[in-house]
Amino acid sequence: AWVGIVPFRVSHASLRGLPPPPLLSHFPEINVRTYVTLRGIPGVYFFSLDAGSPLAVQIARTVFHLPYFSAQMHMEQQQETIHFQSQRNRIPKGTKGSPPAYEGLYHPNGPVFFAPRGTLEYWLTERYCLYTVTEKKWVYRVDIQHGPWPLQLAALTGRCNTMASAQGISLPDQPPLLHFAREQDVLFWP
Repeated sequence: AWVGIVPFRVSHASLRGLPPPPLLSHFPEINVRTYVTLRGIPGVYFFSLDAGSPLAVQIARTVFHLPYFSAQMHMEQQQETIHFQSQRNRIPKGTKGSPPAYEGLYHPNGPVFFAPRGTLEYWLTERYCLYTVTEKKWVYRVDIQHGPWPLQLAALTGRCNTMASAQGISLPDQPPLLHFAREQDVLFWP
């Protein structure tokens, strides 16, 4: 199975037809995901999503039933390099040790391309729903819409990454597959 650890910044988040609300429209986020298909519909399953907006976390947990967590986060860009830091505010239930954390420096490393059909990049990015399982074991689907991802290869200097291990996932001891997207508009609805 492929596991993705995806840091990014949410920008201009709003409800359709309304202006972006303060405290909810701009914040860093990181998610741990895998790629699934249910009843023939490919999607993304989130193990966890950490965000730098406690209010956005509460809304997403309540409305979309997604496993969001509040975290102390910092994202800074200097020229093409992005420095991303995240530390969850609490230790996950049933685990010991420190809260999950991530720190890395990354930058694009190549021209923009759109993944051709049949490639791994296409398989990873051309997904139009999110799946989650509620505490009552109900499968919940959130549909999303976006254009093709404007991808670039990327380079990473990782400093700390306990995001997957906090979910009981062991990452392979090999270089990760890295991609960068400068911007992508996404619409979603329950």
